[in-house]
Amino acid sequence: MCTMPLCPYPSPAPKYPMYQLSTGRERALLWLLALTQFTIIMDFMIMMPLGPQIMRTFAVGPASFATAVSAYAWCSGLSSLLAATYIDRFDRRSMLLAVYCLFALSNLACAMAPTFSMLLAARSFAGLTGGVLASTVMAIVSDVIPPQRRGEATGTIMTAFSLAAVAGVPAGILLGVQFGWSAPFYLLVGLSLLIWLGCYRLVPALSGHLARKAVPLGLALPALFGMIRNARHLRAYLLTFVMMSSHMLVIPFISPVLVADYGVLPRQLSWIYMAGGAASFFTARRIGKLSDRYGKHVLFRTLVLISMLPVLLITHLPVMPFLLLIPFFAFFIVMVSGRMIPMQALLTTVPVPEHRGAFLSINSAIQSLGTGCGAWLGGLLLSVDAGGHILDFGSNGWLSAGMLTFTLFWIGGVRSRQEPGGLPLKT
Repeated sequence: MCTMPLCPYPSPAPKYPMYQLSTGRERALLWLLALTQFTIIMDFMIMMPLGPQIMRTFAVGPASFATAVSAYAWCSGLSSLLAATYIDRFDRRSMLLAVYCLFALSNLACAMAPTFSMLLAARSFAGLTGGVLASTVMAIVSDVIPPQRRGEATGTIMTAFSLAAVAGVPAGILLGVQFGWSAPFYLLVGLSLLIWLGCYRLVPALSGHLARKAVPLGLALPALFGMIRNARHLRAYLLTFVMMSSHMLVIPFISPVLVADYGVLPRQLSWIYMAGGAASFFTARRIGKLSDRYGKHVLFRTLVLISMLPVLLITHLPVMPFLLLIPFFAFFIVMVSGRMIPMQALLTTVPVPEHRGAFLSINSAIQSLGTGCGAWLGGLLLSVDAGGHILDFGSNGWLSAGMLTFTLFWIGGVRSRQEPGGLPLKT
């Protein structure tokens, strides 16, 4: 229940219908949404390997380039937070199509940017649209898939990360080498247009959440703060923040450490990430099914405990042959990405259904905040010696493990809210 005096969200909430699709159409919709998520993730990931080309083209230093990379994350978080005030006011299909169109335009602006300032503005716009788009995707999943099967559905959506690592980023790097740094953004524009057409044909009208009278605009911000202060929501938001921060204490620094300290060649990194992406692609849906079968809390705790081992190993990595490094990194990626699947599936069941879009928008903003804070703190803990070696990566691993230990206990207080049964979907 909202704790604010001026709370426009009374409790208990009225009945809110779940939609029902045929098995074939549901499967097609999930994979279409996964492809949508793929373009969002690729858009974020592709900037980092293009760094040398962009810095050379625009004659900027690493600090300026880092600003362009971080602009996406911060703007994504801001847009997700603001979207919580309006995302539940519109039909999900209309929201998806409109924002996806803006997302494609933002990538076109990136590809055509004549100056670094214009590129920075375009990346910020891409973050603004990407944040809302990601929230809309998860809101559609939550509207269509019942809670008892939402773990498997979330696993399908999260295969987007694997697809981006296996196909999207390597293809973007190849295009960048052959045709210049702007080529991957033109590729994203083309992919986005094709997926947009698929969404136009397959995504049904989803307006059941509009049955409840919308909050007046004058109360939108107070309602937003009320949702944030809701005790049930706060527990979920803190879980998200700690998990994302623990991720980013380690993941952004793996490549630099492997190159600087272990002699891995930059061109070999693509094989490592492709192996990790391929492994997680084949395990994501299986992990989702297991979370539905054994419970999201149980599987989350199991995967977090197991994942601590590769986290500590990769931050205290002994010298090993490159061929052994590939399967080890694949195991690391499977465990690290896998623990997010039951957590995300659980979070979709926390809010009342008619406020799910707003809740997921705020949660997306918290994810971006945790991403930025984790990477920032992780960088502060590291140092470089005179020989160019990166020192103290082990401290990042221990801090990450400590934060993961906290989540083992904290998730016990993150509970689902019971939802009503299904209602046939009119298309």
